[in-house]
Amino acid sequence: MTPYHRLDDWIDAHFDEQVRTLQALVQVPTDTPPGNNAPHAERTAELLKDFGFEAEKYPVPADAVKAAGLESLTNLIVRRRYGDGRTVALNAHGDVVPPGEGWTHPPYGGEVHDGKLYGRAAAVSKCDFSTYIFATRALESLGLPLKGGIELHFTYDEEFGGELGPGWLLEKGYTKPDLLIAAGFSYQVVTAHNGCLQMEVTVHGKMAHAAIPDSGVDALQGATAVLNALYAQNVLYKQVTSKVQGIKHPYLNVGMIQGGTNTNVVPGKVVLKLDRRMIPEENPGEVEATIRRVIEEAAKQVPGVTVEIKRMLLARALTPLPGNQPLVEALCRHGEAVFGEPIPTSGTPLYTDVRLYCERGIPAVIYGAGPRTVLESNAKRADEHIVLQDLRRATKVVARTLHDLLS
Repeated sequence: MTPYHRLDDWIDAHFDEQVRTLQALVQVPTDTPPGNNAPHAERTAELLKDFGFEAEKYPVPADAVKAAGLESLTNLIVRRRYGDGRTVALNAHGDVVPPGEGWTHPPYGGEVHDGKLYGRAAAVSKCDFSTYIFATRALESLGLPLKGGIELHFTYDEEFGGELGPGWLLEKGYTKPDLLIAAGFSYQVVTAHNGCLQMEVTVHGKMAHAAIPDSGVDALQGATAVLNALYAQNVLYKQVTSKVQGIKHPYLNVGMIQGGTNTNVVPGKVVLKLDRRMIPEENPGEVEATIRRVIEEAAKQVPGVTVEIKRMLLARALTPLPGNQPLVEALCRHGEAVFGEPIPTSGTPLYTDVRLYCERGIPAVIYGAGPRTVLESNAKRADEHIVLQDLRRATKVVARTLHDLLS
């Protein structure tokens, strides 16, 4: 029997245990906001201890957490050292957006129905906590001599940009692996992704009684001019296409609008929060300069209106680094063997924490448990779920890949 078949058999024999582990992870909420995520790290550390894995806890200082708009944050590193050689890190994030409405299964229940496990973060990316833990356990079960080592990085700041998750661990020097696999889906190996620029635009006017509007300056009229100008950019963006398979064109979204004090008051301030997705070919500095210019010129259309523009997040795009070929080749080869179909490399319009590793010269790919598309998983929507067969098979692919990289 080959080592690959032994890995597969171990994962099959322990799959019920893996499902129970994922259920336990889903049952501890990590809604971000508000971002009270330290309790989930504690629970994860308890589960890891049951497997003989010691989790090093790295609590981020409270002032930094609060400044980022979060409540508590503890990152985890598990180090498994086998000998001389390269270190392969496996990263998944535990923080996730709130569940919202429309669920037909409890968002923190971890219930299994028709071969699917339901719950917020079941697909993105608590499933890969279990994928990476059980792939590592399977590899160690072989009892074969291994080189190098594995690190499990379980972090809690992906939704707000990752700077206090992997960014913080890397900046402080707590880790510097040689290769990285990060949470993803099962039917493609992602080697590139979009960048993201998020900005807060505050439109200032002057409050006035609605009966005498001429005594004020309507900030909402100014905001409307800004919104129209921003949305007009989306028409232009469709003319800019990416050469990366899986990525189409840039896009801008205004996700939050706040303003006004009452129905009978001319609004004196309106705040817009926008999200600009950047394809890998774009220059982030030029993108930001253009958006600022568009906003400022639009605001000038309404006399008396002024604008403040603040950058909230700049996440650079992921592009393949030299040195990622061992990861790509192993994952694609074993993915095809386990899933029975070609597993191609591609890009994704998402942005992820992976860019933070690549910015420090660490070759990385995105691969884990999940469907063919984000839409299929219901990630960030009601009834998020993971197909258990995908979870099982992705764990086998990762275990086989680790065997190749560390044997």
